[in-house]
Amino acid sequence: MKFLAAVLAAITLTVFATLSPAAETPFNQAQFDSMLGAGKPVAVVFHADWCPTCRAQAPLLKELAQTPELKDLTLFVANFDTEKTLKKSLGVTQQSTVVVFKGGKESARSTGDTRRDSLDALLHKAIS
Repeated sequence: MKFLAAVLAAITLTVFATLSPAAETPFNQAQFDSMLGAGKPVAVVFHADWCPTCRAQAPLLKELAQTPELKDLTLFVANFDTEKTLKKSLGVTQQSTVVVFKGGKESARSTGDTRRDSLDALLHKAIS
């Protein structure tokens, strides 16, 4: 009986995990280009694991991206150390930079911000 309960719990968790919105996606150039071309709301976060500001931003951005108002926003997480072409094309020079796009064009940008309210306002510039 315990085994059956464990199996049911695992199945339930799997189903709910697949139904929850994807709050963040590892950066993929083809997906990014496709979404920009379609005019979808997109934000790119330049994250570095060694960056304390990035580590402070990450849980806030993930939480905000999961809110119902931002359900249509795709939050790409780009590795600051390896996405050199992307950094150059967007003119990003510092980690912890968030670049927001609306209608295929950049609509807002922020670097080093770790305040929930201003990050929320920043992400909303992709949808409003």
